[in-house]
Amino acid sequence: MDSQLFNRRDLIAYFIVAAIGASLQLVVGTLLQEWFPVTYEQALLAGYIASFFVGFYLTKLFAFNAKNSAKTRREIAKFTLVSIISCIITVYGSSLLYSLSVDWFRSVIVTIPASTKEVNVNKLVAHTSGMGLSFISNYVLHKQFTFRNTGFYDKLKRLLNL
Repeated sequence: MDSQLFNRRDLIAYFIVAAIGASLQLVVGTLLQEWFPVTYEQALLAGYIASFFVGFYLTKLFAFNAKNSAKTRREIAKFTLVSIISCIITVYGSSLLYSLSVDWFRSVIVTIPASTKEVNVNKLVAHTSGMGLSFISNYVLHKQFTFRNTGFYDKLKRLLNL
């Protein structure tokens, strides 16, 4: 049943790679908003671009067939197209969710205990929700168009010694 869309092993492996990218997005977006005068959408976009390169490297490492350069170019094109859709979902979906949360509810800012770091809960929830929607879209599109029969899970399993 490896050809199923939601193959458990592929989903776990893909989730690990996506979690690395999502963590990078959160860190980059948070630091940019704290250190520079950027908007929420600009920080989301910059975080996504940074995670794009890490995600591309990890995907190339685990999914692309490097022996076949013609196929690799096609996979790069597919990865880029899927990532553009994912970027739109992440940036504009998160921005829309954030705007709706502030309009419908109040802005919630929490200070982390034993620190002075303030966390805007609306932004955090909107960003993680946008990334979650993006993850679903990204997984389905990659699974259907990019990762078919590439041994993605087996390569990740060998790397992590599972």
